[in-house]
Amino acid sequence: MSFVESAAIEAVKIIQSQRFYDERGFFSEVWSQARLDVAGINLEFVQDNHSLSTKAGTLRGLHFQSPPRSRKPNLSE
Repeated sequence: MSFVESAAIEAVKIIQSQRFYDERGFFSEVWSQARLDVAGINLEFVQDNHSLSTKAGTLRGLHFQSPPRSRKPNLSE
């Protein structure tokens, strides 16, 4: 879960994300349009996730999504 807090400068916001750890490494949602909307931040960026697999050869599941909610997976080593 990400959360937004105010900084000393009024126009600056601090966005924190939570990491979810398991035996493979971690996963974190680092951007969520819905959470930013609640915080009054209006941008055109939908979502960004970050994960780390600590063991070589680890495969994480890709979630199938049908249009209009489908998105292109971005895979990297």
